[in-house]
Amino acid sequence: MPYRVLLADDHKIIRDGLRSLLEKEKDMVVAGEAENGRQALQLTRKLNPDVIIMDISMPDLNGIDAAKQILGEQPGVKIVALSMHSEKQFVEGMIKAGVSGYLLKDTAFEELVKAVRLVCAGKKYLSPDITEIVLQDYKQPPDANDHQPANLLSSREREVLQLIAEGRATRVIADILHVSVKTVETHRKNIMDKLGLYTVAEMTKYAVRHGITSIE
Repeated sequence: MPYRVLLADDHKIIRDGLRSLLEKEKDMVVAGEAENGRQALQLTRKLNPDVIIMDISMPDLNGIDAAKQILGEQPGVKIVALSMHSEKQFVEGMIKAGVSGYLLKDTAFEELVKAVRLVCAGKKYLSPDITEIVLQDYKQPPDANDHQPANLLSSREREVLQLIAEGRATRVIADILHVSVKTVETHRKNIMDKLGLYTVAEMTKYAVRHGITSIE
């Protein structure tokens, strides 16, 4: 049976390119495509893929939080992060989320195929550049002052923060998350109190800086 692959990337040209290349591999089939993290979560429930090739910077729900939710529901699914980001916060975020692989988008396609086969076999795969970042982190002594306030946020609060930063109105956020407006307002207040941020501009700046969303 070929490996069932779900592609999650907000750029159609990337998905089209990956689909075209993957469909030439006899042991792989593209089961579906998602253009954001929330759709990736929904399609994972519906399609039950073996592996997800996932971007990090996606609208509505970023790859880090999508990976956490997907693996929380279906720990057997393998996720390979394929991103343009090599910064520590992105690498660390995806690894902590539980992904099985991390490659940069300038990686050769052959390496991606190798990574998919390895993670489906139960192994881990990091591209050489990412391995170096991880090793550097281990070499450095812990910084007592290096605390991440974003870790104080619940999964739902991170979702709300991303949607606020992307300019969504409270009513729209409530509809997306299937909750009441009052619940969204409560989450918003909790985010502000936990992070000490009191304007949309401050929250947007924070969300971008910490990889919760990106401004393209």
